[in-house]
Parts: sequence; C-alpha cells; structure tokens
Amino acid sequence: MVNIIRYFKFYFFLLQGKCLRILKQRKLKSYFKNFDNYFANKKGIEIGGPTKIFSEKYLPIYEVSELIDGCNFSNENVWSTNFSTQYTYYKDKKGKQYIAEGSELSEIANGTYDFVLSSHNLEHFANPIKALNEWLRILKQGGCVLLILPDKRYTFDRKRETTTIKHIIEDYNNLTKENDTTHLQEILMLHDLSFDPYASSDYKSFKNRCERNYEFRCLHHHVFSHALLTDIFNFLDIEIIAQYSIPMIHQIIVGKKK
Repeated sequence: MVNIIRYFKFYFFLLQGKCLRILKQRKLKSYFKNFDNYFANKKGIEIGGPTKIFSEKYLPIYEVSELIDGCNFSNENVWSTNFSTQYTYYKDKKGKQYIAEGSELSEIANGTYDFVLSSHNLEHFANPIKALNEWLRILKQGGCVLLILPDKRYTFDRKRETTTIKHIIEDYNNLTKENDTTHLQEILMLHDLSFDPYASSDYKSFKNRCERNYEFRCLHHHVFSHALLTDIFNFLDIEIIAQYSIPMIHQIIVGKKK
C-alpha cells in the first residue's frame, strides 16, 4: 500500500506537469526560437544523456543539430544500460560515446564543440564548477552551454535548503572529488522517498545506495535555484542568454562562452 501511495504521488505531479506543459507549448517554443541558432546545424556533446526533453517540440535540439556526442561516467547506470561506443540519441542519429568523468574530459581537445548539454545531471557532481570549467574548455569561443536542473519544490529535495554560491565556490577551491560524502547525512535525513521512483521504499536499501554513491551517482550533492545558477554563471563569466522554467520540475539556463 505504501508503494502504491508514493508512486501515485509522484506520477500525479508528473501528470499535472504534463497538463501545464500542453497549455504552455506555444510560449515554450517561443523561448527556444530566441536561442535556436546556437544549436541548428551545429555539433555538440551531452553530459549524462540521452534525455527525452531534447527531442520535445519545445526544445528540439536533437532534431535541429547536426551531431551530438555523449559522455557518461560508466557503461551502465541506474537510468540506462549497455552504452556502446556509439551515442544513439534520436532516431537514426548517432555520435561518439565517451565513458569518462564529466569533469575530466582529457580525451577531448579544447574548443571541440559548438554546444554542451546537461539535463538533470549537474546536481550529481560534487564539484559543479570544476565540471563547468571542463565543459567550457571543450566549447568553442561563442559556443553555448544549456543546463537543466530540477526544481526542488517538486522533487525529493523539497525538504532541503538551496545550496549557496559560497559553498559551491568552496567545493571548487577545496578540489572536492566525486567521492565526497559531505551531504550524505543531510540527504539521509531529508530525502523524500515518496518522490523518488528510482529508490527503494526500504530505508536500509536506500541508505546502502547512498553510501555507495561513487558507484551509483544517485545523490544530489547540491540543490539549485535560478538565483544560484545565475550566481554560478556570473562567477564563471558566462553570458546568460536565456533563463526560464518548464513546469513542473525543469529549471533551464542557457549561456554563451565569451
């Protein structure tokens, strides 16, 4: 009965969000038109994909771009399995698949791509500024980075406080690594299991997954808001060209490398 209730709550919010998206389709499409030139017939890379949202009519990056490579930290993860050397992301479109830490892309030369995509991925990095610096390195001058982060109000992070820019910068200055467990106790206390369909309702199993995060990468190390994303882009001197939300859980920020 508990599982039925938690899945009902989760999918109720998803359904509610879907209804709102239908009502706002035209508005969302108009947002993309303001920056679609950064993706049309261009080559990019997606960190932690593929992601369905980039094939939606209001954000058709997979369709309009020329080619997209992919990067995932492992051949298998909680969300996908059996990654090959090819990155199959949309219909018959395929790019190269890199198996590497998203913050350590030494295989990729400076200025390789026109754009970088990341959807519901940056929150899984213990050192987000380090990751973003690496993404900027492989991005061409004037290239575009598009991030989508979860809105904590509608996710299992809803009981947690938003991370401060001070903390994000400290993680960078302290050379925080991906095996960091600074936020583990906070997550174990405040994570709302009723909003997490990928986690076991059994707390012991959930705790075990969290403690083995370097293997699974399910933890949200940090909790983001639009204000925090603005602070991060300003800190990295990324020009913000668009910032908006897609109901109910997507916070989007688009920036240009100066």
